[in-house]
Amino acid sequence: MFRHRIAPLLLLFIPLSLSAQPTTLAVRVIDSQTSEPVADARVIVNHGPAAEPVSAEMEQRDRQFQPKSLLVSKGSKVNFPNRDATQHHVYSFSPAKSFNLELFKDQPEAPVVFDKTGVVEIGCNIHDRMQGFILVTDSGLTARTDASGAASVPLPADVAGIKQLSLSLWHPRLGNVTETVNFTVSLPASGPVELGLDLTPEREKTGRLDGLQKRFQDL
Repeated sequence: MFRHRIAPLLLLFIPLSLSAQPTTLAVRVIDSQTSEPVADARVIVNHGPAAEPVSAEMEQRDRQFQPKSLLVSKGSKVNFPNRDATQHHVYSFSPAKSFNLELFKDQPEAPVVFDKTGVVEIGCNIHDRMQGFILVTDSGLTARTDASGAASVPLPADVAGIKQLSLSLWHPRLGNVTETVNFTVSLPASGPVELGLDLTPEREKTGRLDGLQKRFQDL
């Protein structure tokens, strides 16, 4: 009799404990050519609630943009403080945001508002090897891969119930750095979803901004 009494309690307890578990999408990003893990890839889930605008910074330090890439939600304001002793001239011609911050030290007068989704490629007209990227998204579900190429995105219940999930990936070594690469993954996934990116070796990326600088000077 004792065992018959406890069994119904266990049957009730199991589904409750399972429903309390958070649902997480786990991905692993690799280089399609070498199968090596890809660190610092941006993962964007194209579903779910929109993220609120934020205030962020992309500083110039040691004649580099830091961070080299920045992901912000649509409508965010980004400051470009200059921590170097020299002046910088920061600009972009990207369709997602075109702007021009002429020679300045310290801090520009006002932040730049990024009000359109897309990849914004940024350069300095004085130091042509400086290159930065701002990814503007309206998704609140994003992640960044670690040194092992792994990333995880907690999914709200309404997104976790979708059978076909749309993802966008981006990395600064993509052949076309102005666009994301899109994937569709099936849910539920029994383990990390492996995604491959066709990346360009670092040595082939040197001097990329020479064309950007020339375009600025030809205006």
